[in-house]
Amino acid sequence: MITQRIEINPAIMMGKPVIRGTRITVELILRKLAEGASEGELLEDYPHLTTEDIRAAVAYGAASVAHEEVVLLPDAPVSGKS
Repeated sequence: MITQRIEINPAIMMGKPVIRGTRITVELILRKLAEGASEGELLEDYPHLTTEDIRAAVAYGAASVAHEEVVLLPDAPVSGKS
């Protein structure tokens, strides 16, 4: 689903992941959702979006975080521990 709806092209939005066929970035969708926008508000504000596009953007964001490599420094505090 993600690869059918998300594209990365250096000529579009400087290579940021966008909804295929638009200039709407995954970042914009995630930011709007984080700020409290509802799916309905996004669909109203961006008529080219579909529910599936929004879900693909969220899935892309989750996949990106899941593949991050975290390196802890020897003396760095771990969250929740002092």
